Amino acid sequence: MGEVSPQHDIDERAQRLLRVLIERYLREGQPVGSRTLSRDSGLELSPATVRNVMSDLEDMGLVRSPHTSAGRIPTSQGLRLFIDSLLTVQPLDSSEAERLRAKLAPDVSIRELMSNTSNLLSEFTRLAGLVTLPHHDRLRLRQVEFLPLSERRVLVILVVNNSEVENRIITVDRDYSPGELEQASNYLNSTFAGHDLFEIRRRVLTEMQNTRDHMDQLMRDAIEIADKALATAEENDYLLAGQTNLMGLAELADTGKLRQLFEVFNEKSQILHLLDGAISADGIQIFIGEESGYEALDDCSVVTAPYRVDGQLVGVLGVIGPTRMAYDRVIPIVDMTARLLGAALHQSH
Repeated sequence: MGEVSPQHDIDERAQRLLRVLIERYLREGQPVGSRTLSRDSGLELSPATVRNVMSDLEDMGLVRSPHTSAGRIPTSQGLRLFIDSLLTVQPLDSSEAERLRAKLAPDVSIRELMSNTSNLLSEFTRLAGLVTLPHHDRLRLRQVEFLPLSERRVLVILVVNNSEVENRIITVDRDYSPGELEQASNYLNSTFAGHDLFEIRRRVLTEMQNTRDHMDQLMRDAIEIADKALATAEENDYLLAGQTNLMGLAELADTGKLRQLFEVFNEKSQILHLLDGAISADGIQIFIGEESGYEALDDCSVVTAPYRVDGQLVGVLGVIGPTRMAYDRVIPIVDMTARLLGAALHQSH
């Protein structure tokens, strides 16, 4: 899955020990000691030598020692290096692939197909499965207009498709004059008229991430207002299944953290914002712990994949579970499910 990141330039011996440590930790959930690593690595190293290597890896922030044990467990950074550079992912066996294919048949309603998808992801991984609803009946922008309201609120008037009008009220970070809002709407109309709202949102997010420093103030204002407007205008909800699977996992046993996680599931906006990060991803994308940017997900990993119909991105699916998950199994399940869902949607249309 690539070369080891230059910022963690570790030799082959250390890579081998780190891989053995993480694979054992992911299987058993217990800190791994030097004697175990010495025995399991096949490198004929003494426990003292292994301890020295582990100390170096700990200095790099790749492993840590829990207070209750002399053994070590991987950090989020260690898991990131493992997933990016050391993990070997095997394709699903033919029987599992056939089970998925049989249950993602195109001869049901789209809503039922999406529900089946989230349930299958949960069933196959024993984690929480989720899928955003598809953007098939896309709304194409004809015209947008912004009108200032009081208390940093803006009325967004969207004319979509032939003549449908949608009104949204958004809250912005500062007061905008009518002239500034008119300039922003003129920019968006000239740039995006005729495009669907989902595609516009994807392009807006890309602009925000890649070219923000090079934009003039007008473009920054227009992009930021458009992002807020389109976030509320998108019919971008998701279906979630199997969240109760998380309740029995030792890694998420803390009642307070579990309650916070379920509140995020119910409120939805944070999960949807996180999934925005997978909109432009080419294949699998993984957020480990703090990488999600949300405190409630600090002890979780999110594995996502976009699904496409006729080459066009129409949604994202994935699983949420503890950072100690079987990535070698979860990744091919998510990848295969995304491909099969896209194929089923294509046939259903």
